[in-house]
Amino acid sequence: MTTTTINLTDHFLIAMPAMADPNFSRTLTYIAEHNENGAMGVIVNRPTDMRLATLFERVDIPLEHHEFADLPVYFGGPVQSDRGFVLHRPAGKWHSTLTVNDRIGLTSSRDVLQSLASDGEPGEVLVALGYAGWSAGQLEHELAQNAWLTVPADLSIVFDLPSEERLVAAMQLLGVDFAKLSDVAGHA
Repeated sequence: MTTTTINLTDHFLIAMPAMADPNFSRTLTYIAEHNENGAMGVIVNRPTDMRLATLFERVDIPLEHHEFADLPVYFGGPVQSDRGFVLHRPAGKWHSTLTVNDRIGLTSSRDVLQSLASDGEPGEVLVALGYAGWSAGQLEHELAQNAWLTVPADLSIVFDLPSEERLVAAMQLLGVDFAKLSDVAGHA
């Protein structure tokens, strides 16, 4: 069997309706890194009840830019769910940033939150607790099992649409109506 190398960095993963794992059922995940060691990303359509104002209070950072106060904190995935991860554009220069490309980064260091609170930068953010991770070959295996659809990411879906519209919008990038998607997929 030949293995085809795929790189889904800067792609969306769309959970198929048959996804049994409750962490990923009906989710849209942005993949920030995918290589031979595995993959990591952040679920971008699963807001929690917590707001950024509460998160900033808990981490003892005064929030001066109140336009961010009411943004939801997202469930980013089941890995390290007690740690914050900020998906943001522009990518910028922070202490601990995974630079996806020149347009977007995923940062886990406190300095990005401090900058957001005091300077309102980076201008577009999705703050999540936890991330989604796959070990080497795991995501490829799940793709072969028809657990996910993939499509190159359109960041306007993440930063411009309400969370409840993101999954449907990503499906439309593929020309697929999520409501008509069956629990069983075939290979083309």
